Amino acid sequence: MTDKRFQDKVVLVTGTSRNTGVGIAALFLREGAKVFICSSTAASTAKGAALLHGMGLDGFIQVPADIGDEEQVNQMFQTIDSQAGHLDILVNNACDQGIGKPFVEMEPAFFHKVLQTNVLGTFMVSQHAARMMLRQESRGIIVNLGSNVSMRAIRNRTAYVTSKGGIDALTRSMAVDLGPKGIRVNEVAPGYIYTDRWDALDESLRTRRRMNCPLRKEASADDIAQAVAFLASDAAANICGERLVVDAGCSAQHMPEDVDK
Repeated sequence: MTDKRFQDKVVLVTGTSRNTGVGIAALFLREGAKVFICSSTAASTAKGAALLHGMGLDGFIQVPADIGDEEQVNQMFQTIDSQAGHLDILVNNACDQGIGKPFVEMEPAFFHKVLQTNVLGTFMVSQHAARMMLRQESRGIIVNLGSNVSMRAIRNRTAYVTSKGGIDALTRSMAVDLGPKGIRVNEVAPGYIYTDRWDALDESLRTRRRMNCPLRKEASADDIAQAVAFLASDAAANICGERLVVDAGCSAQHMPEDVDK
């Protein structure tokens, strides 16, 4: 790609150990950005770094941090400040998938853990980023990763669904507070994304999942990355507080064809 929309921009992408986070970081790197990658541990961040190196990409810096831990978030931003001095784009991709027990069996501690990462973690990272951006003449852009499940709940994932509803509300609130200060905040809400978890699924189950999507396909990491990049680009200069759904039409249909008789 010759058109490098993010040449010399400084970008932080959280949740970059694998899958979508790596895809988002890769797009920004290919388009000229200096990227900080973050996962919850040094080992998981290094795993993401190895995947990026395997794509022939460099120009990124590892800043491991558990985003649910205030002190680790503080330390991460101290590193970003010392090594770059500013931040142009934050992509809040990190999340706890919240795969656990049904509602009546779910321990409060599990529910709290998921929200600690997904909602409080996003809040803390965004707050640090916004404070840094407000020191800059160019301000900055924040893109949160939500999910279509915030509006269309899935079973046995109460903590995760609740947290993604929180991301919807947090995005709107941040946009209202930060927009007048020159910081745009938006959200990408994916549906099914092909990740390494799909590799363990029987092909019949993959086919059945795809029936839930009018386009008959789940998103790739690059599909989500392209949506994030659009919202972070000048093409979206007048978009703020919005939720861009990228789910192959899943949210548009009432029922899939095999049960809509």
